Amino acid sequence: MPETLKPYYLDEIRFAQMALKNKQYSLCWRHLERAHVLAQPYPLEHTTVHWEMLVFGIRIKAIREILGQLPRLFFGGIKSFVGKIPIGNTGGANIPPLQPMAIPEDLQKIITSHPIIQK
Repeated sequence: MPETLKPYYLDEIRFAQMALKNKQYSLCWRHLERAHVLAQPYPLEHTTVHWEMLVFGIRIKAIREILGQLPRLFFGGIKSFVGKIPIGNTGGANIPPLQPMAIPEDLQKIITSHPIIQK
């Protein structure tokens, strides 16, 4: 993940963790989805978001989310590594894992201003 994009991603993760700690579950999930959209092209960050989503599912005892996050946790980073991600997908078990989605306008502006760095 480009260093210039990382603060936006880390903010979303921190906001999610704070909301989870304060039992603001809807707010937590919203920030996790936003972090997922930002992290999708980057294997480590993508996998980390799925870990946080799994933790969320465990915390609220949501069996569907727990079961949905396990394969995403194992395969999400691999999909990022090979460049086969569904752009805009928010990462939850309520969304098919390969379904592309519209990216929120504010996140699109952030992503556009921090393009993927090719190695």
